[in-house]
Amino acid sequence: MARAAHPSYLASLRDSFARILPMAWPVLIGQLAVLGFSTVDTILVARFAANDLAALSVGAAAYITVFIGLMGVVLAISPVAGQLFGAGKLHAAGDQVHQAIWLALALSVLGCTLLLFPGPFLALAKPTPEVAHKVEGYLSALAFSLPASLLFTVYRGFNTAVSRPKAVMAIQVTGLLLKIPLSVLFIYGWSLSLPGMAEPWRVAPMGVVGCGWATALVMWAQVLIAWAVLHRDAFYAQFGLHRGGFSGPNRQALLGLLRLGGPMGAAILIEVAGFTSMAFLISRQSAEAVAGHQLAANLVSMMFMVPLALANGTATLVAQRVGARDFAEARRLGWHGVEIGVGLGLVLGALVFFGREWVLGVYTDNPTIIAAAMPLLVWVWWFHVGDAAQTLANFVLRSHRITLLPLVFFAVSLWGIGLGGGYVVTHSAWAPAALRGAPGYWAMSTVGLVVAGTALCALLAWIHRQEAREAGIR
Repeated sequence: MARAAHPSYLASLRDSFARILPMAWPVLIGQLAVLGFSTVDTILVARFAANDLAALSVGAAAYITVFIGLMGVVLAISPVAGQLFGAGKLHAAGDQVHQAIWLALALSVLGCTLLLFPGPFLALAKPTPEVAHKVEGYLSALAFSLPASLLFTVYRGFNTAVSRPKAVMAIQVTGLLLKIPLSVLFIYGWSLSLPGMAEPWRVAPMGVVGCGWATALVMWAQVLIAWAVLHRDAFYAQFGLHRGGFSGPNRQALLGLLRLGGPMGAAILIEVAGFTSMAFLISRQSAEAVAGHQLAANLVSMMFMVPLALANGTATLVAQRVGARDFAEARRLGWHGVEIGVGLGLVLGALVFFGREWVLGVYTDNPTIIAAAMPLLVWVWWFHVGDAAQTLANFVLRSHRITLLPLVFFAVSLWGIGLGGGYVVTHSAWAPAALRGAPGYWAMSTVGLVVAGTALCALLAWIHRQEAREAGIR
């Protein structure tokens, strides 16, 4: 019997991977395109002026803090629409698009206010007056961009829910292709003089502020493309979105999205804020320490795109099966997604660790920075594994509409164990010398992620048992 069970498990795992992969790879490419926005701006502004680069760093941190939490709330449409899609309630799923649009517009008012009046962010960063002025201009442009970004999040969440990730990927890649020339144009300016023109046509160089306006134009272009797709592609006719009317705000539906999305947004914000706070605390030690941390942080952020893509694909399939009341299949796909994510995390982390000298050499040839980053890469390995486990388990739980307990787990694990534990280890005489400074924060953050992953997997197992008992399956 034992011999027969093993091939069956492998066959089942291969089947799950074959179903998850078509959902995951477009998400991976799309998210890399989104990362390309900030990469393009950083490269171009770094060649423009040092003050503009400083303003980009402060402004981008402020914008991400505002956007990421609001985005998490809007993404509640994904598990809600996914379950309705799986249950065959197509018009109800389509109506969630309209309700999520109202939610995105309402949240935009809050977000734009924070971006137009960035006093708290400036007080925290304490930039020079010149840099502060540039930050204000940059965030003003992004305040115009924020509603479009949240509206596009609705499109992204809905398409993920109904197994159409390529529709999102195509627009995200198109956006990156538009972003590059627009950023060059607005950052450096341009002058065109033709015969017969009294004065040349000029676009004045705007530096970092130009980054914001380029992003705003691209995001609104993406929203217009998404709107055209929803109203002209025959696929969306079954949801009542193809040249259909627009539903007014529904209080019950909006509260449902907020109940689910509020903890989702808070959990994402806790994770992002914990990571940025770690950089702030490490920066108090030395410039070399924070430079080494920045390399490790950038590397782990790139690695995170793999479990994030798998999590999106897995969560979509699970939500659809939950909606169809096929709990056995939802359980199988959910666990296989977690196992695949953790397995790939182990492999990718090992490749980075054993090739760490080459990897760091790609970033810099400065031996001081490399020496500061080198001890962190052993933690990057296990940090990534824990991150993969908690990401996959958390996304699967969202598919079951479980978001409040994961928020508690995140707060305790990432802030209590990770940041709090890192601070204690770094400032305690009893701690080993190897854990003083940045390695201490990375070690405790790794422990926090592993604890979060374990707790979320245990919660997922309990949810599966409850659903199985309800459905009368084993």
